[in-house]
Amino acid sequence: MSDPVRASDTPFAIEVEEGAAYFWCSCGQSGTQPFCDGSHKGSAFTPLRYDATESKTVYFCGCKATKNQPLCDGSHKAGPA
Repeated sequence: MSDPVRASDTPFAIEVEEGAAYFWCSCGQSGTQPFCDGSHKGSAFTPLRYDATESKTVYFCGCKATKNQPLCDGSHKAGPA
């Protein structure tokens, strides 16, 4: 599998709504970051579902290097790989 495209150097702060499902872009090519728009089609990437258990601000990974997908773990601070 090839590496994902680094979509952002910072996380995306998103207000999620309890009970809603969100589909995080894992390939980095989506035009609707941090969410999937189908740009991965034909690749080995698939979106990752995130189910909000409460309404709050969630920080979705933008660099696509997090070990805590789909949430930011600070990997963007290391810079591009």
